[in-house]
Amino acid sequence: MTKILNVHNLRKTYTSGSKNLTVLDDISFSIEAGSSFAIVGPSGSGKTTLLGLCAGLDQIDEGTISLCGEDVSTLNEDQRALLRNEKVGFIFQDFQLLPTLTALENVSVPLELQGAKNAAKDAMDLLEKVGLGNRHDHYPSQLSGGEQQRVALARAFSNKPSILFADEPTGNLDEETGEKVIKLLFDLNKEMGTTLVIVTHDLDLANLNQHVLRLKGGKIVIDETMAIS
Repeated sequence: MTKILNVHNLRKTYTSGSKNLTVLDDISFSIEAGSSFAIVGPSGSGKTTLLGLCAGLDQIDEGTISLCGEDVSTLNEDQRALLRNEKVGFIFQDFQLLPTLTALENVSVPLELQGAKNAAKDAMDLLEKVGLGNRHDHYPSQLSGGEQQRVALARAFSNKPSILFADEPTGNLDEETGEKVIKLLFDLNKEMGTTLVIVTHDLDLANLNQHVLRLKGGKIVIDETMAIS
């Protein structure tokens, strides 16, 4: 199958005072298009840093990353931003909705940036899919945490991404609400044929994916394919 993400000998180091801190050390793996992939590990293991590098949000120090056929390490910031806008979706733990925009406007923004002719209609359709059609005119402050994350889900899928990165998508939600959000995430992912990459500390969530990568101390300690029923 086609590999949508290839990571080879990735290394990332940060400078703290007079010391160098290696956050990721010799990371290599690949992800098949259309699959679901979890990255797990304790706090400080490098999970979120890895996600940011793979998504082109930050520059790598050593190694290579190929995302959707593009060598991310050779792209400048404007080129990486264009790649993200056209091919990538994001879901964050803290929702990152624009507080001055309604739910509908938050979902419409990526579509409008792409020049979509029916941005409002397409955004409304997505809000209906996540059960928030009747809350389209509400602002984030008027929505519960679960509702905000569902708006974020709709926004993440609005540009029909080839790959979607989710960083602790249930981290700020209670267990019941988190389960509902995850079901929506996997249902939308299946419907749209997106590749899904989830960073999580929740092993139950990780085990719902087809592949699990476990990090510890910036290194891969487990890289396994799951038996998904």
